[in-house]
Amino acid sequence: MLPAIDRLKIEVKRIHNCRRLCHEWQAYISRTHKLRKVFVAVKGIYYQAEVDGQKITWLAPHARQQVLTDDVDFNVMLTFLEFYEALLGFVNFQLYHSINVKYPPILDPRLEALAADLYALSRYFDANHRAAIQEPQVAGSSRSEQEQEESDLRLAQLQHQLPANEPGALMHLVQDASSEIEEDETTRNCKNLFQNKKIFLSREVPRESLLFVIPAFGGIVSWEGDGAPFAESDDSITHQIVDRPTQGHVYLSREYVQPQWVYDCINARIILPTEPYMVGRDPPPHLSPFVDDEAEGYVPDYAKTIRQLQAAAKSDIQPLPGTGNDELDNSQNMLAEGFINRTEAMEAAEKKQEMMFLEKQYHNELKMELQGVSSINKLNSEDTESKEQSLPDVEEQSAEDPSRLMMSRKKRGLYKAIEMGKQQKKERVEKLKERKRNIEAAQKSEKKHKKAQVS
Repeated sequence: MLPAIDRLKIEVKRIHNCRRLCHEWQAYISRTHKLRKVFVAVKGIYYQAEVDGQKITWLAPHARQQVLTDDVDFNVMLTFLEFYEALLGFVNFQLYHSINVKYPPILDPRLEALAADLYALSRYFDANHRAAIQEPQVAGSSRSEQEQEESDLRLAQLQHQLPANEPGALMHLVQDASSEIEEDETTRNCKNLFQNKKIFLSREVPRESLLFVIPAFGGIVSWEGDGAPFAESDDSITHQIVDRPTQGHVYLSREYVQPQWVYDCINARIILPTEPYMVGRDPPPHLSPFVDDEAEGYVPDYAKTIRQLQAAAKSDIQPLPGTGNDELDNSQNMLAEGFINRTEAMEAAEKKQEMMFLEKQYHNELKMELQGVSSINKLNSEDTESKEQSLPDVEEQSAEDPSRLMMSRKKRGLYKAIEMGKQQKKERVEKLKERKRNIEAAQKSEKKHKKAQVS
């Protein structure tokens, strides 16, 4: 958030409105458990949610003081901000009404004054949910009868609209229903990640971000300060998030971990061991969930460890690739097609080389006739030797990439660019591996040096 400055026409009221809209959006995502990925970077914290099948990624800045520069035209930014305020307000209105929650929410002024907007919004959701459950039974029975009549009417309309001779129409309805079940299953898994986990936040950790992500995955959270739902002395706390080496009082009934543990658990979808994230230790590398390690060609060691933990958590051994009959048939067909394409390319290359040889021989004969030389046999023998020397080069080039000879100039340029990109990716991977080897060697030498000093 930008600071309010009168000379730049950045009003305090507008800053508060932007903050309220952001917290309303976060409260909806957290309450409906739509959050999927989190990554903490230098620029800020990247979040990705899935709402109605659409993946939405946004960047939230760190809670630091912003320094305003003179090379930014804030009048233009304020014009865009006016549009985004109206847009996000309408989006929040639709989302809140989709889950039967009144909008705009009415928050507790005491919690608002304590800057606990997310917690106040969470309590607002709970109050609306309880009010919806505690309706009179008579109204519920009349509403159920009306809903039954409406559902019967919709079913009759669907049956009338379905073509009798098109079985695929019904399959589309089944696929839509199954996709909704899959989305609900994903939401259910996210909802139960921090189930039965009671987490307390120390004052030095990013409170606003953790208050957003922990309830989104089913955890109960509190913080150090006024307005907190439970105090630090609560014996039922299972984890305490800290980011300083020493603690005033240590409770043996809970685990003290660094904030990165929460984000890594969210991205891995499992509860990771807390030992690498304990206070005073260097945590493991914070891996980005937005990067495909297999496509990049380099899988970090900690990513392999997380995959092993995920497999152990699922207790499910996946079949090895290529063991099924269908996959075997497909691989054999692919090999056969590749062999046929390779043979055709080799034949085309040999034919092209033969035509080039005959054309060269014809031009040389014409040249010799003009010069009055009749020793054609000598020339033929020399050309034959040159042909024998040049053919292996073409065959070698064709063996390396037979399809390249059949490409147009534009496609060859594109192919060359792709190959250069692959080569650059390999070089980056080699640099990462070399850096890893250097770090490991430095750590080993440091350990040996410490042992030598002790002895």
